[in-house]
Amino acid sequence: MSSPSKRREMDLMKLMMSDYKVEMTNDGMQEFCVLLNGPKESPYYGGVWRIRVELPDAYPYKSPSISFVNKIFHPNIDEMSGSVCLDVINETWSPMFDLVNVFEVFLPQLLLYPNPSSPLNGEAAALMMRDRAAYELRVKEYREKYALPEHIQAALEESSSDEELSEDGYNSSDEAVTGMQTDP
Repeated sequence: MSSPSKRREMDLMKLMMSDYKVEMTNDGMQEFCVLLNGPKESPYYGGVWRIRVELPDAYPYKSPSISFVNKIFHPNIDEMSGSVCLDVINETWSPMFDLVNVFEVFLPQLLLYPNPSSPLNGEAAALMMRDRAAYELRVKEYREKYALPEHIQAALEESSSDEELSEDGYNSSDEAVTGMQTDP
């Protein structure tokens, strides 16, 4: 049996060699973002979500922490934090699973088959149970507002310019970014 660090490295390389775009967050291999396309035959289709992944030191024996960076309207995803309520990631994780499973199977299944009886977003769950058409319309509105490919590209460019600012110091002539807070 290989060590957790070797397994982490192997799983990350396997994910990077797949069709997913992986963005490393820092120098280590424990935190990164993956771009996930909404699955066909779902109201999420056409959207792209940036998924933040944190691998614990004990990975693969302990599950990765998964959260959506851009907003999504879904009963099992917290709208503010992006946290995911999914048994296979949170409670029944097994070292037999790997990162590719998360992005090829677990998250697409979550988007295709929401579980409104175990919600993190009560509003989405209630709307889904009460009026499926209105729920799907709201999902599509969120997709158009937060998850189009150009939104992801703009966020990536903004993130890269934020890094340049942090290296050069704050430039007071830069426009403030709505919703962003800076440390004093």
